[in-house]
Amino acid sequence: MSIDTMELDTAEKIAAIPIDEIDVSRPSLFQQDTIGLFFDRLRKEKPVHYCRESHVGPFWSITKFDDIMAVDTNHKVFSSEAKLGGIAIQDMHSVEGALELEMFIAMDPPKHDQQRKAVTPAVAPSNLLLLEPTIRERACQILDDLPIGEEFDWVDKVSIELTTMTLATLFDFPWEERRKLTRWSDVTTAAPETGIVASYEARREELIECAMYFKGLWDQRVNEPPRNDLISIMAHSPATKDMPFLEFLGNLLLLIVGGNDTTRNSISGGVLALNQNPTEYRKLNNDPSLIASMVPEIIRWQTPLTHMRRTALQDWEIGGKQIKKGDKVVMWYLSGNRDETIIDQADRFIIDRKNPRHHLSFGYGIHRCMGNRLAELQLRIIWEEIHKRFAKVEVTGEPERLYSTLVRGITKLPVRLHAR
Repeated sequence: MSIDTMELDTAEKIAAIPIDEIDVSRPSLFQQDTIGLFFDRLRKEKPVHYCRESHVGPFWSITKFDDIMAVDTNHKVFSSEAKLGGIAIQDMHSVEGALELEMFIAMDPPKHDQQRKAVTPAVAPSNLLLLEPTIRERACQILDDLPIGEEFDWVDKVSIELTTMTLATLFDFPWEERRKLTRWSDVTTAAPETGIVASYEARREELIECAMYFKGLWDQRVNEPPRNDLISIMAHSPATKDMPFLEFLGNLLLLIVGGNDTTRNSISGGVLALNQNPTEYRKLNNDPSLIASMVPEIIRWQTPLTHMRRTALQDWEIGGKQIKKGDKVVMWYLSGNRDETIIDQADRFIIDRKNPRHHLSFGYGIHRCMGNRLAELQLRIIWEEIHKRFAKVEVTGEPERLYSTLVRGITKLPVRLHAR
């Protein structure tokens, strides 16, 4: 059976499912990369969709661009509070033995605003200007050490390495132990089904280990003059210096995942997208100035965080549907980024789009990703340096994808480099 025939067969099976029985909360749909076919149906037939039964309970799916914007920018009606379930389709504190973490992304104003404001200077434009030479130096080092003409895993050798180096710099984390950050990032969003952790208890133990490691760094920096790294900033800011332990850990993990998973998967996703769209790869080779517009297009195309969730604080209407107070409302950014009524040829990867930043991957409103410019900076630098060295990063096998409804991750990507 050809790949096209397999895709047709899958599409026919999905088309036969009654619309009210569709459940997009199953991680296997994301791992198999068939989720787009389900979202396509929902956008066309029932863009505000209620799933009555799922392993995460009943929930609303918001699948079109403008409806997602309406929810994301209305924090007075749609809450991110951890005690109401938080910001992911799986309730934050629903798993037996889970740490009851708090983090500013899972808070509403005014506490959210105070804590976010405290750490934002680390990724302010002035600090990114200072970071750029360091990121470029490390990108060059990574790429110069790669084998030409031999197959290797791009995720491990490039995507993880660059983002972990950058994150270690932001935290001023001990350099030789920087891969701990990668591990803790993976563990934070992992369920036992992923194979990353053996059990929720094992996950809990690793996260406590993470917290104790960072507590050591905190205790060291709180007694030193303030510096520009994230630990020092939190240790000295009035809004964050007296955080309870679980709030401290929650905010740390938020910064680790935000600084690692999203950029890592966009770096891998960009290589895959260019290989799947050879015309676009030729455009890039002919005109490297297109990197500037390609970077946000990669982030739209990959959509590294597939969704954010809110809880309705009152009855509210969206898209002609009545949301009830207490309902779980899931904004599927991955679907909104394929909304052809808002984004021209949304189902195509086009590196010279006229308005490439018009996407939902960073969210909107008060919770818009604070590290969005850092993510774009890393992607721009790595592609500028790739272009100087390699005529092509050739994907040589099928990617392996993460078993997750939240992180749209690529765990392995076999490639071979062709020198320029």
